[in-house]
Amino acid sequence: MKLENETVQIEDAMRNSATRTAEILLVVITHLLIGLTVQHAAWANDAVLKNSLGMDFVLIPAGSFIMGSPNDEPGRGTSEVQHQVTISRPFYMQTTEVTVSQWQQIMGRRLLGANRGAGNLPMVKVSWHDAMKFIKRLNSLGDGTYRLPTDAEWEYAARAGSTTAFSWGAEIDCTRAMYGNNSRRYDPCVDYVQSRGLQADQPAPVKSYAPNAWGLYDMHGNVWEWCQDRFDPPRHRHELYKTYDLSDPISESGSNRIRRGGSWFGEGASCRSANRTYSNANTRYQTTGFRLVREVQASGN
Repeated sequence: MKLENETVQIEDAMRNSATRTAEILLVVITHLLIGLTVQHAAWANDAVLKNSLGMDFVLIPAGSFIMGSPNDEPGRGTSEVQHQVTISRPFYMQTTEVTVSQWQQIMGRRLLGANRGAGNLPMVKVSWHDAMKFIKRLNSLGDGTYRLPTDAEWEYAARAGSTTAFSWGAEIDCTRAMYGNNSRRYDPCVDYVQSRGLQADQPAPVKSYAPNAWGLYDMHGNVWEWCQDRFDPPRHRHELYKTYDLSDPISESGSNRIRRGGSWFGEGASCRSANRTYSNANTRYQTTGFRLVREVQASGN
């Protein structure tokens, strides 16, 4: 009987010990999770910014990357010579293209006749000069300093650390981005687009597709996006990228302006991270809009 009692006492002690150990582990794990949550929240507060108009921006870190595409990348253009670029300063980039409703808040009904539909559609049929007028008015509000991204900043942000043709890999399909949505040509993505309840022959509302690793939506497809840089075809193809290591480059040569990202109207290859096209700064296309960069202020915002 004594042996049985001792055995029971030992078993009870072991159970109690195991329970206390489990409780201690639970407390430790809980504190770790709380710490990680607090750290993540602190990072999120620094990395994500919403301005007074409700525009969302994400902090893009400084860094270096290989701009351009390898010789064997399908769809490669002649201006995509690979070269190393350093972005020396962090900047905030708008997570989406400027929407119709955001345009209306700043510009009233100017140009809205070409942009019928929901307010969360990207604002299109705006020239480079139209975008600059929007930015000038936005800057006059005193809520930060805004501008268009440079060509290099745009590709750096679109890649989000990737080296492949698209931020997710080497190939594109209809589930990844808005492209090939022209019903008159029986483009490949029309059926898929309509199966999701989206409209053929136009861009999708912003955030209809998954963002890249840095939280930016529609860097591939939806609408072409104006950049700050000028474009001089002969110089871009043969001279501009002869210097391998460039820091914060911007092209001031040429009468045209660069557009990036591809659109709902075009083919998948035009949506590659390295692809660029160019247009006269006065042109307005149903396929072209823009997104903003907000400069990091001395306070960090």
